[in-house]
Amino acid sequence: MKTYDAIVIGGGPGGYPCSIKLGQLGLKVVCVEKEKPGGVCLNWGCIPSKALIQAANTYERTKDGAAIGVKVSGIELDPNAMQDWKEGIVKKLNDGVRGLLKGNGADYLEGTAKLVSKDTVEVTLKDGSKETLKSTKGIVLATGASTVEIPTFKFDGQQIIGAKEAVNLRTIPKRLLVIGGGVIGLELGTVYQKLGSELFVAEAQANLLATHDQDCVKLVERKLVKHGAKIFKKALAKGYEKNADGSLKVTLEQDGKAITLDVDVVLVAVGMRPNSANLGLEAVGVKVERGFVPTDSQGRTNVAGIYAVGDVSGAPLLAHKASKEGEVVAEVIAGHAAAKDWVAIPASTFTDPEISSVGITEDEAKAKGQKVIVGKFPFAALAKAMAMRETDGFVKVVADADSKQILGVHIVGPEASALISEGALAIEMAAFVDDVMLTVHPHPTLGEAFMEAAAASVGQAVHIVNR
Repeated sequence: MKTYDAIVIGGGPGGYPCSIKLGQLGLKVVCVEKEKPGGVCLNWGCIPSKALIQAANTYERTKDGAAIGVKVSGIELDPNAMQDWKEGIVKKLNDGVRGLLKGNGADYLEGTAKLVSKDTVEVTLKDGSKETLKSTKGIVLATGASTVEIPTFKFDGQQIIGAKEAVNLRTIPKRLLVIGGGVIGLELGTVYQKLGSELFVAEAQANLLATHDQDCVKLVERKLVKHGAKIFKKALAKGYEKNADGSLKVTLEQDGKAITLDVDVVLVAVGMRPNSANLGLEAVGVKVERGFVPTDSQGRTNVAGIYAVGDVSGAPLLAHKASKEGEVVAEVIAGHAAAKDWVAIPASTFTDPEISSVGITEDEAKAKGQKVIVGKFPFAALAKAMAMRETDGFVKVVADADSKQILGVHIVGPEASALISEGALAIEMAAFVDDVMLTVHPHPTLGEAFMEAAAASVGQAVHIVNR
């Protein structure tokens, strides 16, 4: 039996930063991971999908280059080379995580972990042997989440696939149906639409990307449709059968009517389920609610000495939220003063155009009866966006009507994922509209749109006519 100050179960974006921080704080720590370091995000989520998005955008822009005087002939798409490039990025980052753990004094163990007591973990190694680990200060659950499967669309890894398979396709589907109009479905659906797939989207709810500001979402939806996508909202995927040619005939139900679609691949992207089963949690008394492990502001579960971070501990299921929680819990275990005290967590969706949000939406404010002012500035009025040929979208600032404190920032447009960080800082530091509009932003940049949107909320924007 090996003894450690802390045992971290899971090497994803919650677990490995936690392990690194524990090592930095001088604790003896081991990180146990059953697959590859980096978790879902690095191996088949955030990172590979963004690589494919970049590849798809480059392919599209190259084809359209003649509009700006860049004429290219003989453009060829090579999905195998694209996948090899993507896998190279993933491997480099896998190795980087291993190196960071080692460099900060954290041990790394590949195997499947299970709690056998409140301070003891049994790890089944790849060769089937078992190793027992004991913790003196804390055990951290950082086991993440897995793709939800629909009973009538069981994954076969070929034609009925989840996100894991979707980022590894070496053949572009002729016709792709995405079940689920959320982040994963629309990001990957956009990739394959740009690479040549005919795209269908079936969403059970009334809106796509329900967690984002719907003004932003409508722009993304319009662009998908403009490029040929067929989107079915309030539509349930009921089942499928094989056609004689090997394709799939899928049945949807919308408004009580049956709709049939002939497609080649179905991507099921209806959400993620927390990985809390088979960890031995119930046996040691750890509370589990709907698969999630509830925690307090310091990441503690109801059992002393056991902590949880990331997706398994609850929404939002975001990598950056998991990483921050991992660092907080490491500080707590080491005896430092730390807590999950952020005001808001930004979220980004890498569709075309991108959408990023932080804080509350205009509709949420109104639902609470809160009086707000709203400022919007379109990228179409911004010189930098024109030069980039990316003028779709806007920055939207939501602020309290009386105090003018910024409550929410919502961006749809070029580099929204980068621009939202200024919005997150504004909310975290309790900034007011004046703080942003009076801060000199460099010209010509996309960031000017945030300054102008803040000014527009009080009728003082310079480069648009104020409402």
